[in-house]
Amino acid sequence: MPRESRPARPVPLGPLTPPDWLVRSLKPQSAPIPWAAVARASVAMALPLALGILAGQPSYGALASMGALSGVIGDTADAYRMRIFNIAVPQLFGALGVTLGSLVFGHGWVAVGAVTFVALVSGMMSTIGAVASVSGLLLLLNCVVGAGLPMPGQWWLAPLLMTGGGLLVLTLALLAWPLRSGVPERAAVAASYRSVAALLDAAGTDAYDEARTAVTASLNQSYDLVLARRTRDHGRNPELVRLVAQLNALTPIIEAAPAADQAARHACVRLPPEVPVAVRALADAVERGETPRTDPAEAPARAAARIPEPQDHAARALDHAVLHAAETLADPDPLGVIEADDRLGRPADLRVRARRAARNVVLSGASWRYGLRLALCIGLAQSLVSIIDVPRSYWVALTVTFVLKPDFGSVFSRAVLRALGTAAGLVVAAAVLAEVPHGWWDVPVMMLLAPLIPALTTRGYGYQTAAITPVILLLSDILNHQGLGLVVPRLVDSLIGCGITLVAGYLLWPESWGTRIGDRLADAVADTARYVECAFGDGDAAARARMRRGLYRDLSVIRSEFQRALTEPPPTGTRAAAWWPLVVAVERILDATTAARVRIRHGAAAPRPEEVAEVARELRALADRLRASVVLEKGHVNFTNDSQDSVLEPLRQEVGAARAVASPQDR
Repeated sequence: MPRESRPARPVPLGPLTPPDWLVRSLKPQSAPIPWAAVARASVAMALPLALGILAGQPSYGALASMGALSGVIGDTADAYRMRIFNIAVPQLFGALGVTLGSLVFGHGWVAVGAVTFVALVSGMMSTIGAVASVSGLLLLLNCVVGAGLPMPGQWWLAPLLMTGGGLLVLTLALLAWPLRSGVPERAAVAASYRSVAALLDAAGTDAYDEARTAVTASLNQSYDLVLARRTRDHGRNPELVRLVAQLNALTPIIEAAPAADQAARHACVRLPPEVPVAVRALADAVERGETPRTDPAEAPARAAARIPEPQDHAARALDHAVLHAAETLADPDPLGVIEADDRLGRPADLRVRARRAARNVVLSGASWRYGLRLALCIGLAQSLVSIIDVPRSYWVALTVTFVLKPDFGSVFSRAVLRALGTAAGLVVAAAVLAEVPHGWWDVPVMMLLAPLIPALTTRGYGYQTAAITPVILLLSDILNHQGLGLVVPRLVDSLIGCGITLVAGYLLWPESWGTRIGDRLADAVADTARYVECAFGDGDAAARARMRRGLYRDLSVIRSEFQRALTEPPPTGTRAAAWWPLVVAVERILDATTAARVRIRHGAAAPRPEEVAEVARELRALADRLRASVVLEKGHVNFTNDSQDSVLEPLRQEVGAARAVASPQDR
């Protein structure tokens, strides 16, 4: 008798884990809550509603609150002058957008054509810079809203009210300017000093690479903040000139830091802890705006922190750099300092930069490609709303606009986060629309909901979407009185908008999901080869400093691009992860070059020209292989001039480490 067969036991599958790209996208970012912006959002968005209800025109108050919402989203700058640009300039484009949208409301194909053209202009504007990107965003958003919602009153009333709401945010943001003028700039420069102190603390440890990245980000922010003011003041403001001089004084310390890191790693010579303590003391002086008088015969930093006498090249370089920074802070004539040591040069006049930006936008292929991508998606979304007889709303095109912003991150992950954030926000919106009657109850509800926008924006895009969604739905319901019936259609509209973006704005454009990682890295490696030749040549010191700062800034952009690519689904995310070690290797090559230059400046023997040429030649060969190869092939470098006593030996080791990086994935 055959044995009776038993059913096979099911194999336990274990807990399902979400993919890595989704985990990275959903992970909240660590950032402090901007309490001042939270308070401004509560007042700026609730006050117009209260005034509109008091005047018997709640719809007017809702329009002004919509304008305030745009101002709240743009209220991210620390410096007061930058707040004017970040809030006021986009408001002007937002007013133009709502005017154009309201003029074509209900006109079918005319509305489709107008909104699509605005999308093209908006997309091309976004490639200019941060302020232009926000301006283009508000231009398109308000145009979509104007073309999708009936606006009360005359054609000029909606743009006037929305602009007034945005200017209310600006007014609240500038209230403390007379008392805190220059404070954000000084705080940014002081933060750069503290990040450099943290870099010195990390010398010789595994935390050095992360600390170096933080220094680059802090310097980028400080220079952008200070030079933005400098463009207008043209060196006539002594306080501004002093801040630029103090930032420039950090350059020798940053250049000496890689030498200290190498000394700690290879020679076990740790940096005295008094050195970063002295740099933090300088940061405190910068933040307080102090200009202490010091005795030229006595080294101020060593006297204050009791720094021991340096014994090696790295310690001597850091000692001189810290003393130079201390003397810069104590110099009574900052104008003389900046004229003698202007490492970054003066920024061009605003009109010159505007003409240059306009020319670049018109002639740039990348600008046209992004503009056409955005126009295609908006055209499809607006056609669905204006031409096809289906019960859809402006929310479809609004979703496309928010998602299709590659300068804000990965398009794919933003589409997913937009859907998830909208669903979470609609839960809150449903409770508000079902339980809160319109009228004065809208004011306290807005005072509670509006602060969540700046509070959650720093956590990530999905959290920002969840905070914005109930606010927009509440304001929309005040305008068209659809009540709880808004919730489910808006969720469907969001999903449709995300679908249009993923198909027409993502999958149909290979450049959006096929990152050119090898090309970007190859350019950075080739630039590093030029820097190697410049560092050990007879070039100008200021030119070397500008080249080094430019390289670190470019590598910072590449890091950001990699972080964006890591949030993409396979294969893009896995390719980015595989190429990541080479990014770190290129940064270490740059560090080793700077460290060798510092050692030469403080007594080490200079390398022979053929040694320099060999390193530069190998870097260019690596760049060529990166451009030509589909994979990162494992290899090694055989230097003919490989004396262990050469100052270039650490640099050759880093070049060899970069060549040894391998990846099984194609680009």
